[in-house]
Amino acid sequence: MNMNVIKYLTLNKKNCFLITLSLLTLGCSPAENSTLTGQEIQAIASNKADKIWPKLESDVKKDAQVEQKVANLLAEMTLQQKVAQMIQPEIRDITLEDMRTYGFGSYLNGGGGFPNNNKHSTPADWVLLAEKMYQASIDDSLDGSTIPTMWGTDAVHGHNNVIGATLFPHNIGLGAANNPKLIEKIAEITATEVMVTGIDWVFAPTVAVVRDDRWGRSYEGYSEDPEIVRTYSAAVVKGLQGHANKDFLGDKRVISSIKHFIGDGGTQDGDDQGDNIASEQELFTVHAQGYVGGLTAGAQSVMASFNSWHGDKVHGHKYLLTDVLKNRMGFDGFVVGDWNGHGQVKGCIKENCAQAVNAGLDIFMVPTQAWRPLYDNIIAQVKQGDILQSRIDDAVTRILRVKVRAGLFEKPSPAKRVLSGNVALMGAESHREVARQAVRESLVLLKNNGQLLPLSPKQDILVAGDAADNIGKQSGGWSITWQGTGNKNADFIGGSSIYSGIEQQVSAAGGQVTLSVDGSYTNKPDVAIVVFGEEPYAEGHGDIDNLEYQRGDKKDLALLNSFKAKGIPVVAVFISGRPLWVNAELNASNAFVAAWLPGSEGKAIADVLLRSQTDNVQHDFTGKLSFSWPKSPTQIVNRFDDDYQALFSYGYGLTYQDDDILLADLSEQSTVVLNTHLTTDVFLGKAIAPWSMLLFSQQQNIEIESSSESLAGIFYRTVDKDIQEDSFRLKTTGAATAGVKFINTNGFREDLSKELQMNAALTFSVKRDSDINAPVYITMNCETTGDSASCQASYNIQAQLAVSKKGEWQTVAISLHCFAEKGLLLSKIAVPFELSTSGAVNLSINHIRLVEDKAASAPFKCPQ
Repeated sequence: MNMNVIKYLTLNKKNCFLITLSLLTLGCSPAENSTLTGQEIQAIASNKADKIWPKLESDVKKDAQVEQKVANLLAEMTLQQKVAQMIQPEIRDITLEDMRTYGFGSYLNGGGGFPNNNKHSTPADWVLLAEKMYQASIDDSLDGSTIPTMWGTDAVHGHNNVIGATLFPHNIGLGAANNPKLIEKIAEITATEVMVTGIDWVFAPTVAVVRDDRWGRSYEGYSEDPEIVRTYSAAVVKGLQGHANKDFLGDKRVISSIKHFIGDGGTQDGDDQGDNIASEQELFTVHAQGYVGGLTAGAQSVMASFNSWHGDKVHGHKYLLTDVLKNRMGFDGFVVGDWNGHGQVKGCIKENCAQAVNAGLDIFMVPTQAWRPLYDNIIAQVKQGDILQSRIDDAVTRILRVKVRAGLFEKPSPAKRVLSGNVALMGAESHREVARQAVRESLVLLKNNGQLLPLSPKQDILVAGDAADNIGKQSGGWSITWQGTGNKNADFIGGSSIYSGIEQQVSAAGGQVTLSVDGSYTNKPDVAIVVFGEEPYAEGHGDIDNLEYQRGDKKDLALLNSFKAKGIPVVAVFISGRPLWVNAELNASNAFVAAWLPGSEGKAIADVLLRSQTDNVQHDFTGKLSFSWPKSPTQIVNRFDDDYQALFSYGYGLTYQDDDILLADLSEQSTVVLNTHLTTDVFLGKAIAPWSMLLFSQQQNIEIESSSESLAGIFYRTVDKDIQEDSFRLKTTGAATAGVKFINTNGFREDLSKELQMNAALTFSVKRDSDINAPVYITMNCETTGDSASCQASYNIQAQLAVSKKGEWQTVAISLHCFAEKGLLLSKIAVPFELSTSGAVNLSINHIRLVEDKAASAPFKCPQ
């Protein structure tokens, strides 16, 4: 029997084979099972797929000349050249010499990856790197290949990695706009700005149908309903790639990639990279509709998803990637993996995964230096017969087909392309106007008590809240940096905050406007506009366990109530990547606007909130909810649920002509049972509030704001342990005492007495990639400067590190009692974690936290 078929089969309790991946039980006896051939079982699986999955008719047809050129290229390639086409490293992990040596088929800049490791790189810097990589790829002096490489990037709401680009509202806001023509125009503008930087390929659109808003990527989905997603997917693909019969992949278009195949929006409990247990019919009906729309429009690549389906990772799922997507749905482009996603397949690691190749993965997205052994292993596995040569040829045929269709063999090099380096197009005013239209159409009015809105700009208006003048917060994740953190308004060249738009219009109309983040004022205003909401986040870090906004820390509610108590009408503008339980905030507001994550053009919100100088409505609200709004913190609610009782239903959204029907006294009683188990995170892929992260060397300190930083004698960069950039690496030269520390961002000290009473330990994971020939100190401190020897405690972990196996992660745990015994006052901690050394070391750190009841089992017994 074919071994590629056997792995899809398990025995049920009656010893009858169950094709688990298609949920098809064969009614048969054990004797009958023994007579089934691999081909027969495969035919049964294919028949099941035929009943659920449609045969799609792509707008992009196969062309005999294209196919012949691909066949001719393939016939001349060595195995090494073919495997190189399947490897996609990240710009921080390859050199030009690597590109010349291997001739990678593609490469990417991941979240936080910039030319020269500088987030302020100019479009010229991006073009220069694209040009150098391209020239290295077609240089056949080392690898014998002249096949051009292609650069892929995450441009998910505009060309969001590049300073000065136009940032559109995130997908959740665009879903509320429900305007496919606008979405196609946004995608076309994104393609233009991407091509200004010499890049060929965009990892978009995201077509996740979000079923649990606790998922940290909810804002990347257009809707909880597949209807909008299907329509939008086609619109984005056409906007990025052009129309099949008109300007398909021409000089002003880029390759698109529909993602993430499949079911990422439907994992249990909204767990990022979790398990989707939908039936196969639901997988198609709900989660595949974006592929129906996008593949029909001619999308040339599909990105595999991190998630599992019924326990099996999609990156290694032959039934879904090959039988369904390629064979049944007729997709003839290539499947690219996500950030080391192949390493999560059972039996795989980042460096070795024949299973993913055999399943149908065509390109491995393999950041870090894992690409080197992966390349070698794939070649060896082909020679050993673990991977068939025909599978390699199929993958490379698909890659070359897309490159030929995209004209990469004929187009000029990146620096000489039509749009490359045309900085006038980057953040052009015409582009920003389209973004402002998208902002206006995405706003959803949830409450307008007493017709408070629209406001006269001739009033005395107070603008409050920490999101009012914060372009980074209003833009959310995937905004310059991966998580959207560490940015300032000045980083968004050409952008505007929500306050700036209000100030501009109110001042022009002769009114008074004051920005006061904390809500303080001298003269009582006529009305307060309070702009508040979620801090930026991206995948992994954005997952939450319930939908209550600011659970345990209701500072924004207190701000709203402070105005209410003084009789000042309040307009709440809520910045969020998902619907959240905000009953108390709704009660405290006279008007409430769901603004989602509007991007760089915050000024457009004033166009809707304010009347004109002649007292006319400038723009009415047109946005309608594409996500149902929860009535409790634990409610997971979606359109067409059998028991559908949302607070605001799918499609809800007031206009200025509507009467507000919202009850004035929504229940503020939280149904969430607080978790009494204590785990206080300090670092979980990023510094956790109230802590911020500093790199230091001698007397210098810098706040870590990007994926790579350096000072004299120390280098910092983000790395992967379990998921993308969940850890960081420190490399010191020994030229100075250097390290990293976490301090309280508000200047206050934290009381960790409770943690001490609960026998907590300071824990973290560490991996050494060098010898440890000098002390490495872990310190807790009551002072941020480290000058107070009477209120700090340090422990040298050199011995534990030195005996650990190089390249392997281990957990370090130090009881808080150890620190207390050295005189540390746990009641006023300013630095909960500091790592320092005067030696030359290379260490990676993951998940720093305080864990209760860990003191007794901590390996450190209060060493001296």
